[in-house]
Amino acid sequence: MDKPREGIAKKKMIRRIIMGVVGLAAIGSATYMLGNLKPAAPTVEAATLWPDTVKRGPMLRQVRGLGTLVPEEVMQVPANSEGRVEKRHFLPGVKVTADTVLLELSNPELQLSMVDAEWQLKSGEATYTDLKVRLESQRLEQKAKAAQVKSEFVQAKLKSDREYELAKNGLAADLNVRLAKATAEELGERYEVEQQRLANMGEMIEAQLQGQKVEIEKRRAAYNLKKLQVDQLKVRAGTTGVLQTVAVEIGQKVAAGTILARVVQPWKLKAELKIAETQAKDILIGQPAQIDTRNGIVNGSVMRIDPAVVNGTVTVDVRIEGTLPPGARPDLSVDGTIELEKLSDVLYVGRPVFGQKNSTVGLFKLTPDGKEANRVQVQFGRDSVNQIEIVKGLSIGDKVILSDMSNWDAHQRIRLN
Repeated sequence: MDKPREGIAKKKMIRRIIMGVVGLAAIGSATYMLGNLKPAAPTVEAATLWPDTVKRGPMLRQVRGLGTLVPEEVMQVPANSEGRVEKRHFLPGVKVTADTVLLELSNPELQLSMVDAEWQLKSGEATYTDLKVRLESQRLEQKAKAAQVKSEFVQAKLKSDREYELAKNGLAADLNVRLAKATAEELGERYEVEQQRLANMGEMIEAQLQGQKVEIEKRRAAYNLKKLQVDQLKVRAGTTGVLQTVAVEIGQKVAAGTILARVVQPWKLKAELKIAETQAKDILIGQPAQIDTRNGIVNGSVMRIDPAVVNGTVTVDVRIEGTLPPGARPDLSVDGTIELEKLSDVLYVGRPVFGQKNSTVGLFKLTPDGKEANRVQVQFGRDSVNQIEIVKGLSIGDKVILSDMSNWDAHQRIRLN
């Protein structure tokens, strides 16, 4: 009876051994298979990503910067003389012309000096008139004296001629002839002297009058200067435009040279763009540009590039070519795009969030079925505002993700949901 039981026990032990071996083999196989499985890829919502397709063709290189509209010409209206603000006729925003009076100043000392200069001028003019009359009287006296000597000379000449004729006929003594002739010659010389004096007196009169005229002109210039300074107490705009600012208040005392107001011409505006210093090196004078005023886009061209870098940006002035849209005014915020060059045939893609020119970055490239994306190394070349050139790593038709993928930097593969 014990033999059957021993056989059964032996069979059970063999079965257990076989099952153990099979179990160990299954565990080993599972372990091997699990070791060869790829790490699980994280799942990303496809709707939150920004993909783009690699293309080949022309690419327009551009740089972009924010800025403001500023006047090409600004008229600073200064105080030409010291004074006190008495009246302010206009507030900013009013259209003005060159003769529009903006402010009125007062300066009693300046007005008194103008009156004094006016009386000095009148005194000089009176002195000139008096001198002219006196010199003219002296000239007339000299002229009369010359005329008297001339008359005496003519009479003496006639008497000499008469004595000569009488002497020829033996009716007059030879002595009388010589005396008459001597008298005539003397009076002739005196007449020449008086005539010379009369001529010299004319030159002397002209010289004295010219000297007095110079003094009058000097006093007139001083008076006109004071008068102009008093007239400039009425501060005028000096140009046609729009009054932008008035920097003083009524009752305020200002010194000469103080800026009182500012006039601009809103139809002559330019755009001052702030371009990142890393992008400004390729900008040249004359390059075309577009200015977005938020109410329309106008064309322009680069007219000036600031040589200095301020806070990491370079100021670029763009001249507006064409009519500005309604609402354009000084200090309006604008967005400007400058065209650097046109590349005829390049491989390019949309600019990724962290893509920089002449750099190598890792991008996720979508698989053909669009369900997964694998990280690839891409070498970039020249860049633009929205596109960047591909030097190596991608081909035409490849789809890559341009979004910020920094959260998946530790993964080489992602699944798209």
